[in-house]
Amino acid sequence: MKLKTLLLAFFALSPLAHANQTDIMTHNAYARATPPNAPTSAVFVEILNQGDKDRYIVSASTPAAGKVELHDVITEGDVMKMRQIERIEVPSKGKAVLKPGSLHIMLFDLKQAFVEGEQIDVEITFANGEQQTFSAPIKKVMSGMKHH
Repeated sequence: MKLKTLLLAFFALSPLAHANQTDIMTHNAYARATPPNAPTSAVFVEILNQGDKDRYIVSASTPAAGKVELHDVITEGDVMKMRQIERIEVPSKGKAVLKPGSLHIMLFDLKQAFVEGEQIDVEITFANGEQQTFSAPIKKVMSGMKHH
């Protein structure tokens, strides 16, 4: 009887053992350092998807900013423009690269200047409701957005 109860408990709880595992990994994250009183910054990161299904980031947040948006950069003629987008695809067995001049997480209404050597926490939310938090060290980036 004890064995039967133990087996039932094991199988009932086994999905919980996997609840914190994810096929998503983040690498090389950083936030752009800002001068004093700058209202905006951006976060860049590589997001790897080791799973069998495409994943979609639908929002992001951080306590370091009052507003956070997903952005892309498009070229119209000779002009590069940032625009808000609804989602960022992270393909199955692939990755999304958020980098200057391309996809990025835009931060508005910064709570304080972003000083090189510090870090912020960023939470991304996927279309399936899963959330993942990563730390982004603050780095000084000398060049502006580059056209690739």
